Amino acid sequence: MTALPLDLVLEGDCAVVLDTLPAESVDLVFADPPYNLQLQRTLYRPNGTRVDAVDDAWDQIGSFAAYDAFTRRWLTACRRVLKPTGTIWVIGAYHNIYRVGSILQDLGFWILNDIVMVKTNPMPNFRGVRFTNAHETLIWAQRDRGAPYTFNHQAMKALNDDLQMRSDWRLPICSGRERLRIDGRKAHSTQKPEALLYRVLLATTNPGDVVLDPFFGTGTTGAVAKKLGRRWIGIEQDARYAALARERIAGVTPAPASALDWPPPRERRIPFGALLEAGLLQPGDELRFDHPAETATVLATGHLRWRDQQGSIHQLGRMIAGGPTNGWEHWLYHDPVTGWQPIDRLRQHLRRAELAASRNAPSGELAADRSSFADDDGETWG
Repeated sequence: MTALPLDLVLEGDCAVVLDTLPAESVDLVFADPPYNLQLQRTLYRPNGTRVDAVDDAWDQIGSFAAYDAFTRRWLTACRRVLKPTGTIWVIGAYHNIYRVGSILQDLGFWILNDIVMVKTNPMPNFRGVRFTNAHETLIWAQRDRGAPYTFNHQAMKALNDDLQMRSDWRLPICSGRERLRIDGRKAHSTQKPEALLYRVLLATTNPGDVVLDPFFGTGTTGAVAKKLGRRWIGIEQDARYAALARERIAGVTPAPASALDWPPPRERRIPFGALLEAGLLQPGDELRFDHPAETATVLATGHLRWRDQQGSIHQLGRMIAGGPTNGWEHWLYHDPVTGWQPIDRLRQHLRRAELAASRNAPSGELAADRSSFADDDGETWG
């Protein structure tokens, strides 16, 4: 198997270069392809100065048919190198993103989200004939529908003041010291802000994951990946951009590993009935309440029967104790070796078994955390 060229900028046509990489070797693709803006005229501000618009040759693909063929070619190549658990992000504008989305679906990708990047400082519409274009759209899709994938929900909440991250992201366009310039002019006309890649990589990769950018430009993806402890591969056909990217990334200091530690995934709520389903308890078993001493019978439904009352371990625990109580701690089961033990011991046994199973799953097991927040189609209801 060909070794992955990690942390390198590869020069050439992205589809051709992608074909040289091993299949199913990449965790995430972030793609900022040409938008094919098809500008018809030079743009001027009201004061007569020329607008530095995107008129580069690499953005001029041509007809819709030519753009669709180009898009299908590089997306097919990306799909081949993505792991079954991998996902892809593509950013675009109204000129191209709908065509990209359709082709993604045609190729078998499953769309998880579309994200609107709302620009806090957009360029105005100088001619006053349309609404100001104040956003770009990102599509996030998984290679294989239903496969586990990485989504660090808790990290996104932490980044957003402990509120669930929404699909509208207010971010500034690339400007100021972050904008690379040569002789006072933009080095690249569509350089993306590092804040965008920071959020994407923090949300959908883990330290050590391999991130590939087939339209690397001046290396924003690589710079942020290095900062966050991810491995990266960049593909860029323009030697000038590739050189700038290498220089830029060489100057990035990675964050210490201790700063990249994730909080443990939120523990899944385990109902008492799960102990019955797992065979750790049986209908008809006797449980004891520790103080005051009482006994109850386990029912097949996961309720207990105590005297003439039926209810959950917590409901009957409150009745017996005369106040709030944690049924997991106060109800005891009989272990043939160690005697009477809190049923929480069985719950922890089940948790350890689930954790062991998740660790043996394919990469991307952090997606298990999404089960609390998403249905089978990835539609969040949090």
